[in-house]
Order: sequence, then C-alpha cells, then structure tokens
Amino acid sequence: MEKEEILKKVDHTNLNQTATWDDIQKICDEAIKYNAASACIPPCYVEQAKKYVGDKLKICTVIGFPNGYNTTDVKVYETKKALKDGADEIDMVINIGFLKDKKYDYIENEIKEIKKTCGNHILKVIIETCLLTEEEKIKMCKIVKESGADFIKTSTGFSSMGATFEDIKLFKENLIGTNVKIKAAGGIKSFEDAQEFINLGADRLGTSRLIKLM
Repeated sequence: MEKEEILKKVDHTNLNQTATWDDIQKICDEAIKYNAASACIPPCYVEQAKKYVGDKLKICTVIGFPNGYNTTDVKVYETKKALKDGADEIDMVINIGFLKDKKYDYIENEIKEIKKTCGNHILKVIIETCLLTEEEKIKMCKIVKESGADFIKTSTGFSSMGATFEDIKLFKENLIGTNVKIKAAGGIKSFEDAQEFINLGADRLGTSRLIKLM
C-alpha cells in the first residue's frame, strides 16, 4: 500500500495537555494536506477547529478521556456538547475499573447511550488494551459488538503501552462476521508498522508520527 493510501486511514492526533490553538491549526492543515481520515483533538478546540476546516476535514474528539471513569451522564453530556460544537466522530473511553468488576451490563449500556447520542456519527470505543487481560479484551469485543458502536480502539496513548500486533489479531478473530471496525492507536512509529496493522485488520490508525515522517 502506498504511503498516501495509508494516510487516508489516519486520525492525525494531538491530545497533549499542552496543545495550543497553533498546534491544533497545524495538525488540521497537515491532515487536510495529506487527506487524513480526521484530526483527533481535545474537546475544547472542536468548535474553533470545525469553523477553521469547514467541510475539508472531519474532526474527531475524545470523551471520558483518558481514564474513562466519568459517570455515564457526564460522558453523554460531553458527547452532546462535542457534536453541537461540530465534531464528526467520537472516541470514548470505557470504565476500566467496572470492566474488572465484571459490570458488563453497565459498560454495554453506557456505550449504547453514547451511540444513541451520536446517531449517525461514528463512535469508537477505547478499551485501553495494555491494562486488560486477554479474557477482558475478548469480552470487550463482544460488548462493543452488542452495543452498536462502530469501532473498537486499542488505546488512549496515555497509559503504559499503545497498540500491538497481537491485540489487532485478537480483535479480528473475535469480530468475524460483525460490522465493528478496528482502530489501532498509540506508538505507531513507522509506515512499516502502519502497513502491518492494516494487514492484520485495522481500518483506522491513531497517530501523529506518520504525517511527521512525510
């Protein structure tokens, strides 16, 4: 796959705590230049960014980020506000502690509530794979499938590790026959790695490094 084709699958990302408006403008400009899938940015910049890019680029933002332990009501409000401000796609973080407590119905219902709020907008569910057991990852594949969300996503990029080839393989094996897509995020450093993630089943890549390499 050519580099330009890989970049079309990239959510060009800057979620740094220190990100300024100049930083956000820069990644929006770069994402437009290289035909990226979206720019993934902090919620506080969504309205400004959407006015800046218009219809030239999709704007993605994050909900319950990065720890996921906000209440469902707060996450739903965040989602409503982000969509009102112009967000095209939503990446939400699950409540990881509740997953470990086996509160599966709570997690599934929370994703359903947020997907209901999203309507036709894409919802990606971040499960933070580096903090989970294999059993928990498989369980989350099932929950995401049942919830109606559009993507399962590996990582926030704010924990101990990002995407791995093994996790994408595991997702793919446990999502056969479903419409759920896969986003690999965190630690994607090269076009070779990006190509391998795509070969293994990733439909979207969350990274800031590939466009920098260009």
